[in-house]
Amino acid sequence: MDPVYRTVIGIARTVFAFEGLKFSVQGDRNIPATGGAVIAINHTGYMDFTYAGLPARTPKRYIRFMAKKEVFDNKISGPIMRALKHIPVDRGAGADSYKAAVDFLKRGELVGVYPEATISRSFEIKEFKSGAARMAIEAGVPIIPVAIWGAQRVWTKGYPKRLGRTNTPISIAVGEPIQPFEPASELTAKLRTTMQELLLEAQKGYQHPAGEYWVPARLGGSAPTLEQADKMDAEEVEAKAKAREARKSEG
Repeated sequence: MDPVYRTVIGIARTVFAFEGLKFSVQGDRNIPATGGAVIAINHTGYMDFTYAGLPARTPKRYIRFMAKKEVFDNKISGPIMRALKHIPVDRGAGADSYKAAVDFLKRGELVGVYPEATISRSFEIKEFKSGAARMAIEAGVPIIPVAIWGAQRVWTKGYPKRLGRTNTPISIAVGEPIQPFEPASELTAKLRTTMQELLLEAQKGYQHPAGEYWVPARLGGSAPTLEQADKMDAEEVEAKAKAREARKSEG
């Protein structure tokens, strides 16, 4: 029992109903009823982690998400994140968050991870970091791949949030457990391929109007290609680094 998490989920479901979100979930029986597992999720929007927890409710379980430290530092979201036992990620001290995640896994918890690390502007699957695979190997637990489609329509990078009643359909596809029987590099590659396949599955039957910003270029939308998006991300990282250096110089 986790009364705080249970209450928050109840509130979230009320918000989802108010927004008119229409969820389609496939493969939720792949979430293990007991024991630890890494829940690997694609990242297309700011709200997708709230939807990723829904399949875990089939076996009545909760996911402890890894989230950037800034969310925990916020005076509103911070107390909630800590109460839900989510895991802060400090990019300046990543070893601590990694160790905390492995400890959670060894204690039989589900830990939610974004292998892409950042939101995919192209809404395709970006290159993966190896953290999810390394955690699964060290803890001796499976990876459960999850692909979410439609979350980018609610709120994504570079576009206004749409948190009113939008009646947006959200598709969630959960894959079969991937056992950590390979080196981290090979396991990471397998996970990425699996999640690309799951994403295609989640997109089946979904209406993709031509020219829409949230539709991938591959499907006739105006979103940047994966290559274009990667270039935009690199430019953003460089700009932030220059801004930090400029602040240091002024200080």
